[in-house]
Amino acid sequence: MIDVFLEHRLPRPLGSKLVRALTLESQPCFDLHRIQWQESLLARDGQRLICHFQAPDVESARVGLRQAGADVSTLWGGTVHVAPDLAASDLAQGNVLVERHFAVPVSFEAIQTLEQAGGDCLSHHRVRFLRTHFSLDQRRMHCLYQAPDAESVRLAQHQAGMPVSRIWAFQRISPGDTTAPP
Repeated sequence: MIDVFLEHRLPRPLGSKLVRALTLESQPCFDLHRIQWQESLLARDGQRLICHFQAPDVESARVGLRQAGADVSTLWGGTVHVAPDLAASDLAQGNVLVERHFAVPVSFEAIQTLEQAGGDCLSHHRVRFLRTHFSLDQRRMHCLYQAPDAESVRLAQHQAGMPVSRIWAFQRISPGDTTAPP
């Protein structure tokens, strides 16, 4: 199984209850293609969504998600890298996502070195790194943080000299949620 990510830019805001309902409705297609929904990250304004799945391969995910009615034009395979000594409960505290896009492939280690060098900037702004999704083509990355707000992450990233395409606050929606906010 590999990690697969689907990015959506939504024409109208969606709420977390609808995202969860639509995802669960797609479960028969997911089961058929052995796709396991891990979580979705919904922007606070409801207009961006990143869905994380595990699947046998990217093509199985593409076929299954397309059959479920999803636009798969922004589907990509990747790897997940978690901060050292991070507890599962800490991941649930993530609330800000940084998107990074690279014109040429970069190594995960190169970006990680930059991130570690900027550690003081993160702690100064009360920003804690939690996890990274790194594309197999090495041209895209999502970094999840726990922070007071998106502006704190923006300031820390700028001061650390990190490459940034977009920063946004999110709410996490996962299969185990029994009561999702509206």
